Amino acid sequence: MLPNYNPDVLTCLANLSNDEVFTPPNIANQMLDLLPAEIWRDKNTTFLDPAAKSGVFLREIAKRLMDGLKDEIPNQQKRIDHIFTKQIFGIAITDMTALLTRRSLYCSKKANGKYSICEGFDTPEGNILFDWVAHLWEKGRCAFCGASESEYARDFELETHAYQFIHTYTPEELFNMKFDVIVGNPPYQLSDGGYGTSASPIYHFFVEQAKKLKPKFLTMIIPSRWFAGGKGLNDFRRSMLQDRRIVSLVDFQDAADCFPGVEIKGGVCYFLWDEHYSGDCEVTSVVAGKKLTPMKRDIGKHDVFIRFNESIPILEKVQKLKEDTVSSIVSPRKPFGFPTNFEGISSKETAGSIKIYGQKNIGWIKREKVTFNVDWIDAHKVLLSKAYNGGYTYPHQIINLPFLADTPSCCTETYLVLGPFKKRSEAKNLLDYMKTRFFRFMVFLRKITQDNPSDRFDYVPLLDMSQTWTDELLYKRYKLTKEEIEFIESMIRPMGETEDE
Repeated sequence: MLPNYNPDVLTCLANLSNDEVFTPPNIANQMLDLLPAEIWRDKNTTFLDPAAKSGVFLREIAKRLMDGLKDEIPNQQKRIDHIFTKQIFGIAITDMTALLTRRSLYCSKKANGKYSICEGFDTPEGNILFDWVAHLWEKGRCAFCGASESEYARDFELETHAYQFIHTYTPEELFNMKFDVIVGNPPYQLSDGGYGTSASPIYHFFVEQAKKLKPKFLTMIIPSRWFAGGKGLNDFRRSMLQDRRIVSLVDFQDAADCFPGVEIKGGVCYFLWDEHYSGDCEVTSVVAGKKLTPMKRDIGKHDVFIRFNESIPILEKVQKLKEDTVSSIVSPRKPFGFPTNFEGISSKETAGSIKIYGQKNIGWIKREKVTFNVDWIDAHKVLLSKAYNGGYTYPHQIINLPFLADTPSCCTETYLVLGPFKKRSEAKNLLDYMKTRFFRFMVFLRKITQDNPSDRFDYVPLLDMSQTWTDELLYKRYKLTKEEIEFIESMIRPMGETEDE
């Protein structure tokens, strides 16, 4: 280590949680690099971080303005006072992060304190706001963010996660001014009071609220789950995909490449939105820490965001044949009406009982207990885990190992049913088809989280299951090039022989 090495303290902070992560300075600067260079030389450009945590965005903005305005405001103290009082503003997410942001920006937790580098403030807050606000409860939910009243109706002294920027119908009144640039890393989700670790996203509220302020530029880093899934994100996804003002989007499939040590399922992305732009979006994917070749394309061409540019010609070749899709034979959740934690499973086979596949166990149940999809009991079918993470190691497996169910049988919500078929040979051919790299690649295009609802199979063609399908036959059927085949096989690994945990 160099003897005079002085580390940036903002690279050393522990994250608040997986949902409220501090932005590394290098990522903040990559996002700021998307903005036009001339704004750093404009003393009238105003900046807002509506979800300030460490203050890294505002600090890096200040550095750039200090350099860009040297000629126009030569006196360093006057330049500091102008930038901090007239150009840079923030709204903290907690009282603690307000203090941290002021310390990062003003070098003092009080903007008008003895050690503050800015001499232009007469209040300790400066331009970093934090006011405690309350959720607006309506029928057990917050009208602004959807938070559960049972989870977040807390005393004044406790953190309620009622973020100031999104808990108002008039965000423009927070500072009573217009902002040219809005930038930040908003909180990602809140527990919604559901089963286990169930949570609902809130980051999209920050994006939508920022747009209401009509800035010239907007850049935020958010989870990538909106690409193809996420609770309550359908409208947001449609809005983003159809918004021709998105100039560029950088997608990290593994969030650890952006936030070291943090797992955010589905990855993260940052984007630049330009009020005056109208055109295709430049998409850049980051895989294993390396940026792939960027490509300008119409991201609204499909109902979900296609992550990899190299996937587009493959998808177009498949869809050109206009075939039915496998989603039409994928069951909904609870194929037979039994939840994952169903307790009516017996370990012993008795007269009149049928096999039931449950979470980590196979048992028996009386046939008459099945009242939903009764006709599937004696049919041939393939079972697939409802959820499969698989991690971020390349190449991916995408889905867990499917298997042929015995007949007669049923299953709990742990599994999805694909089928049913009259002939066992047809179910076996589907099983083999599901194991191909091609099949799993087509699922991969729509799979952003661990769950496998039927729409994840909307791009997988439903073929004649009277014959066996191999990757070689499938590549030939869709006239894939050598480069396209290599891309598929770089993304998807051969199917394992055992079911993963």
